[in-house]
Amino acid sequence: MRPPDSSASSHLPEERRRIILERLATEGRVFAADLCGMLRVSEDTVRRDLRELDEAGLLRRVHGGALPRAQAPLNHQARAEVQQSEKQALARIAAGLVRSDQVLFIDGGTTLLEVARCLPWELRATVVTVSPPVALALAEHPGLEVRLVGGRMHPQALTTVGAETVEALRQVRADLCLLGVCGLHIEAGITAFHAEEAIVKRTMIQGAAETVAVVTADKLGTLAPFVVAPVQRLAALVTEAPASESVLAPFRKLNLRVLTP
Repeated sequence: MRPPDSSASSHLPEERRRIILERLATEGRVFAADLCGMLRVSEDTVRRDLRELDEAGLLRRVHGGALPRAQAPLNHQARAEVQQSEKQALARIAAGLVRSDQVLFIDGGTTLLEVARCLPWELRATVVTVSPPVALALAEHPGLEVRLVGGRMHPQALTTVGAETVEALRQVRADLCLLGVCGLHIEAGITAFHAEEAIVKRTMIQGAAETVAVVTADKLGTLAPFVVAPVQRLAALVTEAPASESVLAPFRKLNLRVLTP
């Protein structure tokens, strides 16, 4: 039997879409089949609603439903000026995971830049980074050997990308990768906004004994366009204490260490 048509629903289109977004915010995912029954509309109507919400940038459609969409990236300078205190708190925790004599991958992004600034002055280690801002922040550190990986500069991320970058990273075996992410979802995994950026992040994960994601709470449960790796590739997650326990619970079930300020 076919689901009732949208004409049988008591909800106007704007109200239906508001309900979809509210459910998405609460559940972290919506399924088209569930929405049909809840809203008493046809699959075609639900697909149209999801498509229009996707086009408006309010969610990201996936097979069978939709996931929250990661926020569109600002330029590096604009990102550096927001959530400064939150990023600094995460940075102190992430920096505390680093041990002397390790080889580290440090990713790009403003949160990882704060991590670099928090590395102890007495630390002795080798840092391999794709981020010129990170390399500059560590340039005068007395105990670090800093290696900036070459390649083409990505203008939004301010990281190096491309075949030269990937090949250089493949020659390194790191003890620890401190990773920045654009979106982190228990099902969709680690995601990035740009395809080349995703390849670089994936290469760092593959070359590290352990990977720790350093993530502000607004990126949890969201999806960016390009998949980097499954969540299971992470050893730990450093995130904000205000993150909802309902958002963090699925990560804890994976036996992932969740570290908060």
